[in-house]
Amino acid sequence: MKKVTFLACMLTFQCFGQLAGVQLVSVEIKSSFRALSVVNDNVAWVAGSNGYVGCTNDGGTSWKFGQVKNFEKLDFRSLYAFNQQKAIIANAGSPAYILYTNDGGKNWKQVYSNTHADAFIDGVDFWNEKEGLLYGDPIDGRMLLLRTTDGGKSWKPLPQAPLPEKGEASFAASGTGIRCFNTSEAVMATGGTVSRLWYSADKGETWRPIYVPVLQGAGSTGIFSVGIRDATWVVVGGDYQQPEQTDKHVFFSTDAGNTWQVPELPTRGYRECVEHVTGATWITVGPTGADVSTDNGKTWATFSDEQGFHTARKARKGSRVLMTGNSKLSLVNLKPD
Repeated sequence: MKKVTFLACMLTFQCFGQLAGVQLVSVEIKSSFRALSVVNDNVAWVAGSNGYVGCTNDGGTSWKFGQVKNFEKLDFRSLYAFNQQKAIIANAGSPAYILYTNDGGKNWKQVYSNTHADAFIDGVDFWNEKEGLLYGDPIDGRMLLLRTTDGGKSWKPLPQAPLPEKGEASFAASGTGIRCFNTSEAVMATGGTVSRLWYSADKGETWRPIYVPVLQGAGSTGIFSVGIRDATWVVVGGDYQQPEQTDKHVFFSTDAGNTWQVPELPTRGYRECVEHVTGATWITVGPTGADVSTDNGKTWATFSDEQGFHTARKARKGSRVLMTGNSKLSLVNLKPD
């Protein structure tokens, strides 16, 4: 295992206003933050391009950032943080790496690598402190699918990973194309010439497709994110080359993906991430802005016109909601139902 050192430095953020409940903060580094994991109301981690990883222990008021030594050129788009000390990160592109820290990012250990030319990691999620899944684009006709049973210290491929069709891959736009939920269920989103969900009830041992009438057929189209709350499922996406297109880009289901409905009022175009916030409230973000639904995806309204955000995540234990994007972070203030 190869250890790498995390060079941490405290950055000062200056708030410069609020837009529709979004408290923006300026970031003095150049990085596209697409990976975000919010542990609780105090602890959150972000990761992005140019090898940057950051964490906060006070709910986003102050952060520590640094580049992971020897991995400064990587684009970290997958992240899962367990607490203030322990987290894993993975990059998009080949070679593909998974790195692990248990000392708050002071040291990182390489726990997985894949040098195949097609290696491309899209997202990671966990059921509990030990068991999780990581997925990526197809390699030799089968999706890259890894499982851990020791909290990310080691990863093993699952032999029954889905067999996608030609041109069917996935997007690492926000790291939310995979969701592990309940005690053993998981959903993964694919996009491209074919876009759908893949569902597993047994921790990734077997999979079946779920068809969604989302925009698809080109490499830039499909589902970019899926959100799960009990039987309510929401998918968002579209065409990243035509971000203002508002046709067949957002759907919701009230029966755990068996049937899908088009919102009466959709989002304002292509979206990269959808996240359940509280009750019937959901938030979705993309390059052209953010939208909010207070009725489980039936109707969407403008939340913010601020551009350049890619990801929004809610605390797994708590109510804190954060957004990340192109060299920017924000605290989100949503009124409860």
